[in-house]
Amino acid sequence: MFTALVRPPTAALARCELTYLAREPIDADLALRQHASYVACLRDLGLRILTLPPEPDLPDAVFVEDAAIVVDEVAIITRPGAASRQPEVATVADALRPHRPLRFLTAPATLDGGDVLHIGRAFYVGVGGRTNGEGAAQLGEHLAPHGYEVHPIALDDCLHLKTACTYLGRNLLLANPTWVDAAQFVGCEILAVPPEEPYAANTLTLGDTTLLPANFPQTRALLEGRGFTVHTLDTSELQKAEAGVTCQSVLFESA
Repeated sequence: MFTALVRPPTAALARCELTYLAREPIDADLALRQHASYVACLRDLGLRILTLPPEPDLPDAVFVEDAAIVVDEVAIITRPGAASRQPEVATVADALRPHRPLRFLTAPATLDGGDVLHIGRAFYVGVGGRTNGEGAAQLGEHLAPHGYEVHPIALDDCLHLKTACTYLGRNLLLANPTWVDAAQFVGCEILAVPPEEPYAANTLTLGDTTLLPANFPQTRALLEGRGFTVHTLDTSELQKAEAGVTCQSVLFESA
């Protein structure tokens, strides 16, 4: 069974870290309802939900993906690139400790889970923003004993690698080619998002269903035209915090 580790947002989300978007008012109650709908969708798709308590003093704590990389053999606890986010990892580590041996990134490494894209035995790591070269190197050191390879990836003008591209399965990578050179992903067929929907490349595929924000209708039509079952979610308030659908959960297989 797959487990989704999640944490609800709080009113502190209005003070989130921002890099590429201008700050807008965030409706905290709506953000909470949108997150609850996201969690309900994961549950309906058969995932077990493990919920962390809210962190009213940590604005970005809802984005748990950035705090850990989990594979079958181990969980790597990250060191987020924004200093304000580094306190988030302690409770994520505590939640994962019963499920995996833990390994920890250490200074001067920085790494956000949103910069890490897992395809088979390969991990592609976006370097240059919240994640630095030392973060990618330490991740590789922790994963290499288990037969995984880490490949640094260059990014342009976007927050995380998974802002620019996500893996759909079927050897398909959904990507915004203005933010990442898809030729860096050897062996993948590239499906480019429509230019009018630059943020639509962040999707989450679970089984036969691909989750996509509801405000990207052209990308939905593109995916459905390739035979994907698309489930849309209203994520408007979380998108104001530079969020996508991957960043709100850590997914791992559990007994």
